[in-house]
Amino acid sequence: MAAGNVNPFNLSDSEDEADQRAEDGVHIEKSPSVGTQGPSSNNPFSPQADAEPPALLVSSTRTSPCVEGISVSVAAAAMTVALAETRVSVDVIAAQLIRDHYILTALEFHTELLESGRELPRLRDYFSNPGNFERQTGTPPACKEQGLGPGGPLNRAGSISTLDSLDFARYSDDGNRESDERVAESDTQERNKNYSSHPETQEPIRPLEKRALNFLVNEYLLKNEYKLSAITFSDENDDQDFELWDDVGLNIPKPPDLLQIYRNCGSALPSPRNTVDVAVGVESGELTGNYITQKSDLLQQQQTEVVEELEYQISLLNEEKQSLADYIKKLQSEIQSLRRTVSPPPHDQGSQPNPPSSSSSSTPPQPLLDNGQYLDIRGASEPDKPPTESIPPTQTISNPTHTSSQPHAKLKSRGTVVFDQPNRKLSPAFQQALLSFCKMSADSRLGAEVSRIADNEESVMLMLGRCLPHIVPNVLLAKREELIPLILCTACLHPEPKERDQLLHILFNLIKRPDDEQRQMILTGCVAFARHVGPTRVEAELLPQCWEQINHKYPERRLLVAEACGALAPYLPKEIRSSLVLSMLQQMLAEDKADMVREAVVKSLAIIMGYIDDPDKYSQGFELMLLSLGDPSERVVSAIHQVFIPAFAAWTTELGNLQTTLIPSLLARIEKLLKGEHGLDEHKLHMFLSALQSLIPPLFSVVIQNAPFTHRVNLQGDIPPIEVTRFPRPASPLQDIATIVGSRETLSALLILYDYQLEHEGTTGWDSLLWVVNQLLPQLIDIVGRINVASTTCVHEFSRFFWRLCRTFGKIFTNTKVKPQFQEILRLSEENVDALTGNGILTKATVPIYATGVLTCYNQDEDRKLLVGFLEDVMTTLSLSHAPLDSLKASFVELGANPVYHELLLTVLWYGVVHTSALVRCTAARMFELILRGMSEALIDRRVAPALITLCSGPEFSVRISTIPAFGTIMETVTQKELLERVKMQLASFLEDPQYQDQHSLHMEIIRTFGRVGPNAEPRFRDEFVLPHLHKLALGNNVQATESKRIDIATQLFEAYSALSCCFISEELMVNHFLPGLRCLRTDMEQLSPEHEVILSSMIKEGEMKVENRGIGQAEGSVSIAASLVGEDAKTKFLSKMGQLTTSGAMLANVFQRKK
Repeated sequence: MAAGNVNPFNLSDSEDEADQRAEDGVHIEKSPSVGTQGPSSNNPFSPQADAEPPALLVSSTRTSPCVEGISVSVAAAAMTVALAETRVSVDVIAAQLIRDHYILTALEFHTELLESGRELPRLRDYFSNPGNFERQTGTPPACKEQGLGPGGPLNRAGSISTLDSLDFARYSDDGNRESDERVAESDTQERNKNYSSHPETQEPIRPLEKRALNFLVNEYLLKNEYKLSAITFSDENDDQDFELWDDVGLNIPKPPDLLQIYRNCGSALPSPRNTVDVAVGVESGELTGNYITQKSDLLQQQQTEVVEELEYQISLLNEEKQSLADYIKKLQSEIQSLRRTVSPPPHDQGSQPNPPSSSSSSTPPQPLLDNGQYLDIRGASEPDKPPTESIPPTQTISNPTHTSSQPHAKLKSRGTVVFDQPNRKLSPAFQQALLSFCKMSADSRLGAEVSRIADNEESVMLMLGRCLPHIVPNVLLAKREELIPLILCTACLHPEPKERDQLLHILFNLIKRPDDEQRQMILTGCVAFARHVGPTRVEAELLPQCWEQINHKYPERRLLVAEACGALAPYLPKEIRSSLVLSMLQQMLAEDKADMVREAVVKSLAIIMGYIDDPDKYSQGFELMLLSLGDPSERVVSAIHQVFIPAFAAWTTELGNLQTTLIPSLLARIEKLLKGEHGLDEHKLHMFLSALQSLIPPLFSVVIQNAPFTHRVNLQGDIPPIEVTRFPRPASPLQDIATIVGSRETLSALLILYDYQLEHEGTTGWDSLLWVVNQLLPQLIDIVGRINVASTTCVHEFSRFFWRLCRTFGKIFTNTKVKPQFQEILRLSEENVDALTGNGILTKATVPIYATGVLTCYNQDEDRKLLVGFLEDVMTTLSLSHAPLDSLKASFVELGANPVYHELLLTVLWYGVVHTSALVRCTAARMFELILRGMSEALIDRRVAPALITLCSGPEFSVRISTIPAFGTIMETVTQKELLERVKMQLASFLEDPQYQDQHSLHMEIIRTFGRVGPNAEPRFRDEFVLPHLHKLALGNNVQATESKRIDIATQLFEAYSALSCCFISEELMVNHFLPGLRCLRTDMEQLSPEHEVILSSMIKEGEMKVENRGIGQAEGSVSIAASLVGEDAKTKFLSKMGQLTTSGAMLANVFQRKK
């Protein structure tokens, strides 16, 4: 529109200085925001457009007659007079500051005026409205057609408060106020015109209008008992809180309900001519009486003058409009008459030549919509006429003369389109009336879009920008990804920043909860957008969309943000990459509750680490690594090892900090954990050690890439492939050393030189490797010696770490650098065996970690022999020195978990079975129990059972007793009947042979073994062997003379019966063995521990009840005494008092002593 050529700020200039100019007799429009003003001079702040002559401005508005254009022309006239004044008022200064967006300066100016007691209403109103400082969300099409810029007058209150005319956004804190206020004066008049002429035509609904109507509709549904509809409506508008009117975002009270609005909708709307905009001014009490009287007279005079001026302008425009309409009709008649004189060839209608240039040149250029960038199929009819009165399709559509200067001129350079004309003599009026029966509609928004066809790429983009926001909500959610290319293409090429912002907002909100495939599509489109537009627009347009959804309630949307930050990282400015994006991801990592979101955050952070080049961000990256390692989710921890640590290590390698800072920092934290006063935190130890393990591939790549032989690498010729088992399997491609160094060919060439250097040339001058040998390994071995050997987790973690370290650095490095350092500390040579009595290092975790982490790296014969010899020496040394066997047990447990080492361990134990020392044989017997679980029955039958029977045939009772746990484990894990019978016979000999009757230790070991294996053993073995012998032992303990032995046996019997009470026990066994055994045990407990006696009495009572119930009727299910006692008060009372007594025989014995 022509009004788009006028500076939209001219209006506010005329309004701001209305009072001052009125004193000089200037005809101006009434200002909506009159403030206190003084004399003014030439305004140095006004742009040149404000000083245009009034005649020019009036002429520029002729093609678009509207009140706003008149206001602009009058304002320009007033500005011309104002230039001659001599002083600038404070209100003019304030208006200029706000207009040019010097917001901070305006705020400071407002503060100084307040301090001096001269508050300015304009500034007060501006800073009291929060909508002036919120993000703008878009410009309605009506504002764009008028060419309004990003400014506008201050917030004004209209005089009509019905829903029909209320401009909700004008009172809102929302960003739409910017565009809505630009059409404040013509808003009501245009709406009334539309309702009177085309009631079905409405301008697009504004966001705040939609939210207000949603609130009222939901309120109506609830009040009228449409609850299901209200729930569905609320779900479809999940971005709105229907409980609070304030959530709508309007600075007005809640309007009446829909029923009241409906009842009042028939009342006629007041004429815009009777509407007066209300301004905010100085309190009347602050002014003198004379001033108020003069002011009211002056305002009345001004209003009269403005009305007269406007009426005069309207009359001029109406005359001009009528003359142009007559001229258009005359031209159309001439065109029709000229065409009737032309007879087209009958056979070649498409080759019709262009009309004579005289006819086209005689037609003056007509106003075109959108600056001539559209072909309007409605023709050149008058704007007020309905579209059905368009000119016939015989019109020649010619190219605008000014389009040759457009950037897309080649698309517009096609020839004139000429249609075949019938040889008829119908009058134009009749022809037009006939065609009016063709049903066409261009009154609606969609009809307007359909009726004009884009003529170049820019026009297409403008059309798509207008249409897509209306298309997207009507597409099925499952198919909305099909719109992604269209949205992105439009967002890339659209000339308007606000439209681009709206389209990208639609893209990120396209799908309510996008799945993996949909998110991948959106991310692919974002990357394509970033490649097309460059880093500046990515920062300005895409990043704000991510920031808006960082706290979205749906995790899928937050996941999209996290993934987008990583995908866009290569296309962002580096300072934004290392500051804003890094901070966004850090916030999400620390605050987001969804595991999948934090996992995506870690992966995006890894990408940031791959592109960051600010050394100052190293500490922040290290803290992010520690924070992620401590995450409770396995998904996040897995992502940190697979992606983040390799990327972070690559950056630290470039900085030279891998060996000097990163690895030493982790080692220092491990040592601090070992020195903790409250015991070792195994979780944190695992966290730091796993990070060290993930750093082994980067460390090895540093070693081989900084070696003395790197200059000799030759990739020409045949390079042997790398053995498949040369390196441990990497957790991700980023931990593959071939990926780190560049290629498998390069790695193969480096490995050949690496092995040769270690074997023949040594490590002189090889600083990176010397750091590993002289600093890293000694520190790790020292740490290993300080961890708790009884902690299976710690031993396993360090064992895996050393295994990966040795496998990565190779066999030559392991044999020449790692093993010597361990052997020097352990000192296991033959001549030192007797002198090593009480050697402390053999009882620590160094032994199992060296055996399972270093000696098992390679599985050739010499390696296996070395492992067997080491374990035999340790077993012998510890046995002969009466040292704790924890380190040896840890070695057997760790190795026994892998069936590959079962044969090897049995070889070691056979060495102990046939050893001359009873101490060594006892140790060997106890080690059998640790490796039987998971061992094949064939191997147990062939090698274990004979070894145990051999040990039982020896003269030492201690050796025989040591085999009982192993026999019990066989009964628990083996199903082969023959083997079970052999074991049963051996245990029976222990219980029935008279030579064992006084062996208190043997009875204790058997009862303990029965309690451990009884619940899991074969039922027949439990029923026929375990329960009867426990009954006998309990009966015999009643006559035990030695009180200490009686206490020990009673303790073990109580634990055994407690464990067996959860098993199915037949009625016969219950009556003959289980209950009598419990009664014997209760006899002991009555004298030694009344607390235990209460539990035993309850167990006996429950057992007797079960037997009675079975006698009365068929009992269903199993008899589970333990289950029936769970809710018993007696047991609860006992457990609360006894605590650990059932698991600690020593403590129970102490209690018995106190009861004497």
